Amino acid sequence: MSAPPPVRTPRPPGRRRAAPPAAAQAAARTAADPRRLALDVLGRVLGERRPFDESFAGHPRLGALAPRDRAFARLLVTTVLRRLGQLDDLLGRLLHQPPGSEQVRNLLRLGAAQLLWLGTPAHAAVGETVACAKAVRPAAAGLLNAVLRRVATEGDALVAGQDELRLNLPDWLWQSWCDTYGEPAARAIVAASLAEPPLDLTVKAERALWAETLAAQPLGQASLRRAGGGAIDALPGYAEGAFWVQDLAAALPAQLLGEVAGRRVLDLCAAPGGKTLQLAAAGAAVTAVEISAKRAERLAANLARCQLDAKIVVADALSFEPLVPFERILLDAPCTATGTIRRHPDIVWLKRPEDVQQMADLQARLLRHALGLLPPGGVLVYASCSLQPAEGLAQIEAALAGPAGIERLPIQAAELAGLPLAPTAAGDLRSLPSDLAELGGMDGFFISRLRRIA
Repeated sequence: MSAPPPVRTPRPPGRRRAAPPAAAQAAARTAADPRRLALDVLGRVLGERRPFDESFAGHPRLGALAPRDRAFARLLVTTVLRRLGQLDDLLGRLLHQPPGSEQVRNLLRLGAAQLLWLGTPAHAAVGETVACAKAVRPAAAGLLNAVLRRVATEGDALVAGQDELRLNLPDWLWQSWCDTYGEPAARAIVAASLAEPPLDLTVKAERALWAETLAAQPLGQASLRRAGGGAIDALPGYAEGAFWVQDLAAALPAQLLGEVAGRRVLDLCAAPGGKTLQLAAAGAAVTAVEISAKRAERLAANLARCQLDAKIVVADALSFEPLVPFERILLDAPCTATGTIRRHPDIVWLKRPEDVQQMADLQARLLRHALGLLPPGGVLVYASCSLQPAEGLAQIEAALAGPAGIERLPIQAAELAGLPLAPTAAGDLRSLPSDLAELGGMDGFFISRLRRIA
């Protein structure tokens, strides 16, 4: 006897049919397309003037990408930002007229970056970029195909004739750095920003052990440097709180406060928190002041991960008034961050000359307030990760020219833990992104140390 036919349950009225497999696959491919995500992020950075880190980490489709595709999307955008001046110069030579929209321009930039600097095979770079264009700008697909094919055949010769160091910096920054440091130094700074930087970590203890475990090179007082790439939270020791991410130069301001064990130390403008962690690890009783509640939460999470203690106060540093004076104060002032271009290539395209003056005005108010909190004999370290003189030396000169009671406490070469840096004649410290270039450079910082005269 044969089996009865299967009973088919009728589809209730109004219920939608499942998406056809082809449509579902297309939707999944769009969600997991690293080039499409890179296009979106680039539009946010250059079109909406939003920081790259925020635009990338906060993208709603980032979680749909596999780790390898996520890394590729990140590298793709940062390469465009590092080479933006070159790309626009090169594409301008190949286009008969400007692209119809900024989105098309960004597609051209992304495709050309793959062909010229990422080693993507021409068929993949052109084909996938054109496919991306068909999804967002179908009418531009032909233009993309034609121009990128020319890039594939003519691009290397055009790049060879470019002045890459001059092109990849806006005019106002180029002039500022040439005036301040000289053209050779300005060129060296840009050169240091064209490659992905290594990863710097500050270790809490047992540096030799972690250097071996992480295949990293010890540098400075407590830093380790290893090749970049990969998920930081997957590194051995991360979950246990053995280290935190912090550029080699960014570790110097806290170190220049001197011996802090057992001392009350005030860390103003504390986030992202590397300096707070340094001070706590050195045995200081740290109070960290941060205006952003969200950033303060991240600082608290890092303290917990590293099993370190500090008091976090969510407040505006300009109005913070402690009941008891602090012997040591660290002011890592908000700034334009032009010294961090190795890690943040979007900085040079997002900042404007007026931003420098705005930050300088805020820094002057913060420094004046912080100096007013110092007791007699107290020491303050002022730091800024900007290369603009208005955000560094000019602040200190203005403070010293103010009411009597403050003196410079010169930084000594012996305090720099063997790093190839030299204090200025006045006793301040200036690092440039091109310093230690053979090992991957370092952030540009200005650091000065002041003391309240007893």
